[in-house]
Amino acid sequence: MKKLLAVLLAALMLLACCSAFAEEIDADLIAAAQEEGELVVYGSCEEDYLAAATRHFEELYGIKTQYQRLSTGEVPTKIEEENGNPSADVWFGGTNNPYDEAAAKGLLDNSFVPANAAHLTSDMYKNPDGYWYGIYTGILGFMVNKDELDRLGLEAPQTWDDLLKEEYKGLIWLSNYNTAGTAKLVVNTMLQMKGHDEGIQYLVALDKNIQVYTKSGSGPSKNVGTGECVIGIGFLHDGVAQIVDNGYENIQLIIPADGTSCEIGPVAEFKGAKHPNAAHLFMEYALSPECVELAAQNGSYQFLVLDNAAQPQAAIDFGLDPSLVWDGYDFADAAANTATYVEEVMNALGDAADDRFQTE
Repeated sequence: MKKLLAVLLAALMLLACCSAFAEEIDADLIAAAQEEGELVVYGSCEEDYLAAATRHFEELYGIKTQYQRLSTGEVPTKIEEENGNPSADVWFGGTNNPYDEAAAKGLLDNSFVPANAAHLTSDMYKNPDGYWYGIYTGILGFMVNKDELDRLGLEAPQTWDDLLKEEYKGLIWLSNYNTAGTAKLVVNTMLQMKGHDEGIQYLVALDKNIQVYTKSGSGPSKNVGTGECVIGIGFLHDGVAQIVDNGYENIQLIIPADGTSCEIGPVAEFKGAKHPNAAHLFMEYALSPECVELAAQNGSYQFLVLDNAAQPQAAIDFGLDPSLVWDGYDFADAAANTATYVEEVMNALGDAADDRFQTE
């Protein structure tokens, strides 16, 4: 009986929360979205969070919601190929560099300004022209398998330059510059921190120590705990998920001592969306505690950027504070030049890129 009462109480609390959120949204927008009746989401966050967020949106509004999980680097290519007739309405999560690329190509729509964007903690968490709005931020760093390093008699790398040491040859995993927003951020970070030519030279030197380039940015983190990957470059919240949810306490998280950058995980609408009102409504939903607090319940521990949302305790416990990152990162430069920089890096790698950067 007590268990039944507890379940009923939890259901009532959820209903009350949902009702409070719905009351903040314009009733005409809700009605127009429900009239369309459908929504298609491309998601570049982890699939468990994507599935939970889209499922809850459908539960709230009765709008049939489908999703497909794609890396951030894949989405602009897919939408561009669809030539003004996008197969999805909104883009959710991932990292902001490819969103900026998509905006520059005219693939995103900025005609709708979500009211919930007023809860962003800083203007840096939105595109200056309103093409995307941030929901979380994540710190770029290293994840290492402590057991494997001990077995090999090696110290953990503490800086980006440490990764070039010959002792780490064949031990490092990074994601693919062509498909992963995480890897694109690595490119921008190195070229900005070290200078253009020096940054490219650094990435060519780093390639000599890399064993695997994964399609998705979270790929390295998923293989550190098992020891298949000894040193992974990626977002540290992905490492937290492996420690907290999968029990890999042998993983050590490292914020590079010589500086690092952060991602902003956005939400955006595609230009020419078939369900524009449902897309508007999803934008409001994505920028609410109702949505972003589902992240920590589904293995995503990014630092949230809304002033009315509760931070995941794991983000606090593991020190994932965005104030720790390098404050010189130029988002405008990244927005304007990422595609060029990636092409330059791939050209510099030359024949080495032929087999190791396959996108299929």
